[in-house]
Amino acid sequence: MLPFTLISSCCFLSGCAFGYFVVFPPAFKFFIGYANTFLEPMPAVSEYFSLALRLLLAFGLVFELPVFMVFLAKMGVVNRPFLQKNRKYALLIAFVVAAILTPTPDVVNQLLMAGPLIILYEVSIVAIGLFARTTFLGFSPRQGPDQGNGDS
Repeated sequence: MLPFTLISSCCFLSGCAFGYFVVFPPAFKFFIGYANTFLEPMPAVSEYFSLALRLLLAFGLVFELPVFMVFLAKMGVVNRPFLQKNRKYALLIAFVVAAILTPTPDVVNQLLMAGPLIILYEVSIVAIGLFARTTFLGFSPRQGPDQGNGDS
């Protein structure tokens, strides 16, 4: 239980750090970018913290993907061949999730979320191979495309 908690906390904190140091500056510049000669941006502290908090939580949760996938693999819901076979759908889902979770409507922030999601999906496949070779007691493993009853 301790390794799971430690790894999960490290993933969440690294996601928060990525969101704050990499994604937050362009997102804030996007909001400030509406300035012109007639409109001077004066963001309130609450708006600044709201944007920062939403980005920190979104990226913290997104960086939990490998931990979540290993947990699903330990329950027997997914396995490496299943994830490798459905990689193209994961790519599409990564962009849809990024469009929903990013608080700004610009493409840059969507790409800054979809990119790590795709990389974390690949990390999840490797992590499943390392940490989820067996399932929890009482859970049956998912049959891969090359396993099963022989009618594939």
